[in-house]
Amino acid sequence: MFEIIKGERDYVADLELVLQLFIDGLRSARPEIMPKTQLSSFIIDVFSNIQEILDLHRQLLNALFERQREQHPLLQTIGDIILDKTIRTEFRSAYESYIMHYPLAESFHRKELKRNGAYEKFIHSISNDPRVRKRDLITFLSRPVTRLPRLNLLLEETLKSTEKDFEHPDLETLPLILGILRDCIKSTQPGIEAAESKVQFWQLCESLIYKKGEIIDMDLYDQSRTLVYSSPAARRIRSDAGFQEWDDLEASLLDNYRRLSFDEAYTHTHKSLINRSLKPIHLSFLRLGSFSDASITRKEKLEGGLLDSLRSQSVPIFPFTIFHSYSRSTRRYTLYVTSESLRKKWKNALSEASALHRLREDSNKWFDPQNVTSSFFSAPVEIATPTRSSGPTGRITSAVPFIFSERKFLAVGCSTGIFVSVAGHEDFKRVLHYSNPTYMAALQTAGSKVYNRFVVYYESTIVSHSLDLLARLTLGQTTREILEASSERIGGSESNITFCKSVQIGDRALVVYASKRRLSSSLTLQVMEAVDRTEMEGLRQKRTNTRVLAFRPFGEPGFIPRDAFDITALTKNIAICTQDGIVIANPTNLAESAVTVVPDLRDAASSVSMSILKERLKDAKPLGLARVDSNELLVIYDSVGCYITKLGVPSRSCGYIRWEIQASGNINTGRIAQVIEGTDVRLMYTGFGTDDRDDRVLVAMRGSKNDKDGTSAERIVELIETVEYAPQSTVSTVPDVWDEWDM
Repeated sequence: MFEIIKGERDYVADLELVLQLFIDGLRSARPEIMPKTQLSSFIIDVFSNIQEILDLHRQLLNALFERQREQHPLLQTIGDIILDKTIRTEFRSAYESYIMHYPLAESFHRKELKRNGAYEKFIHSISNDPRVRKRDLITFLSRPVTRLPRLNLLLEETLKSTEKDFEHPDLETLPLILGILRDCIKSTQPGIEAAESKVQFWQLCESLIYKKGEIIDMDLYDQSRTLVYSSPAARRIRSDAGFQEWDDLEASLLDNYRRLSFDEAYTHTHKSLINRSLKPIHLSFLRLGSFSDASITRKEKLEGGLLDSLRSQSVPIFPFTIFHSYSRSTRRYTLYVTSESLRKKWKNALSEASALHRLREDSNKWFDPQNVTSSFFSAPVEIATPTRSSGPTGRITSAVPFIFSERKFLAVGCSTGIFVSVAGHEDFKRVLHYSNPTYMAALQTAGSKVYNRFVVYYESTIVSHSLDLLARLTLGQTTREILEASSERIGGSESNITFCKSVQIGDRALVVYASKRRLSSSLTLQVMEAVDRTEMEGLRQKRTNTRVLAFRPFGEPGFIPRDAFDITALTKNIAICTQDGIVIANPTNLAESAVTVVPDLRDAASSVSMSILKERLKDAKPLGLARVDSNELLVIYDSVGCYITKLGVPSRSCGYIRWEIQASGNINTGRIAQVIEGTDVRLMYTGFGTDDRDDRVLVAMRGSKNDKDGTSAERIVELIETVEYAPQSTVSTVPDVWDEWDM
């Protein structure tokens, strides 16, 4: 009992030292060790609820001293006092909270020591205090962690020393206390393991080093992110001299990525690779190869004296293979581990993590893919030019939805013409014979204006038709001749149009197209404005002998580089994609608008990070722009992306993002939100780029069906944006079945 009281006195004294020297010392230090805004949260992170534990043990120590005074000179029992304190819920919860947080507290302390010289100096100065007795802060922080096991051991010894022949009260109370302490210690183990795993995960995050300038958004700071498994591994590479060498790696499996990094203790011949991580593989793309190949041997140096270091021994290592589903040849890794059991652990961990990731992704889809059409369209597996009479419609090249009389329609372009059907049905009807239309647009309304024109770009020509008549022909309410009579050629006699795009600027619906002339060093960019239907009716009444056109030239034409190939609509301007970058222009005044090229890399000669970005973008093909927020845009290339400010200057330290697969359409961020797998996936329609949630997203892809005629189904899938489900608690008005039993 003396040991218990003495240990309790020393324990309380140590906790009081933590409070006086460390916590109060940090608060009163001058100059300040860290800003006050950070100090409060840092004290909570490191010292947790140590004040609460101190208060509980002060009460316990006072009660023990009072018992000593009452039973002096011979102390009879203290079990009832300890039981009274340990049986309380606040005692157990205080220790559970502290012990489960301890690994994190130690991590916060060590991290601050490394980065804050003032904090390191402060900790060193306290170690000179004689009351501390050369102990460091980690020793003091671990005191509550070791106190309960130490108290449990002392009480066990006390119980053994208690006479069994007498009815001593401690014979009843001590087993109760020991059970409480054991349960409390046991209940903290899962929390300690989780906290230690979180610390390992933080250390992993801090150790990630990628290619200079590369941004990899692994969503590491999501609260649910966890480190699933980690172990050393090896990988065979070919040296510059052509010899086979070994890379010692640290392989880590997160709940969303598989990551490999070079070990810090790697060989001196590859110093440039030290702790540099390979690009991680997202679990959506991770595939498992062979896990059953025969083991091989690897020569390793013996550890020991000088002579032992000159000798080597052969040790068995066991291979397993993983690869990226899209880049099987370039991102295929065969790793080696030291035992068969470790290889099995990796296989189980990878399989389980992939299955859980698929389940989580399926339950939290950003888009819900829904088949719009899957059986009507088909294309030959072999390259051929199909005709509708022979069966296959051909590969889908474009698609656009529209509404007529409150009914939804879908127009699909392929090699045999343009087909239209009421949405949700497979009874498509060929309404136009334009083959392989590469772009279609349905201009219906913009603000208060109504247009109802159907625009088709095919074979270097742009034509438009009445959208109303197109829908009526689909429904069998008019004839193809009447629809053809509404045809209007946009661009007049232009027959060498290279690309076109419809954009909506304010309440104006515009068709922007580029055309080329022989021997010209640039393309001519022309804007045509759709005429409001009400205005057209007024003009028809005035011009009874001339045809009123649905499109008219808007402003003077402008000139763009000859290698331009596409247009992306912005809020007020348009982005013109060229091989050397993206040209920003005002479509309402092409002739006089200031032309800006983004990203602006003019300072690459004086900026190392910008020169790296410029080199990375040299062979990439620009695809367009996407707005991130009011101050930043994402420039999208086929293989990479980079962020720019509103002025076109690269932001985020000129960093770039490498896509997991070759991009061909719109991307908003570098974070993978969802992976939708398919064969020959093509983006067909994304609306006018507004924030309207009703804008539909349509993609076409090759179906899996192959029939005897050698054709494969072509299907269109609509990506419907999901809405976060917020469960609502409802209060039942029906009496509970157990109410009458008072349960």
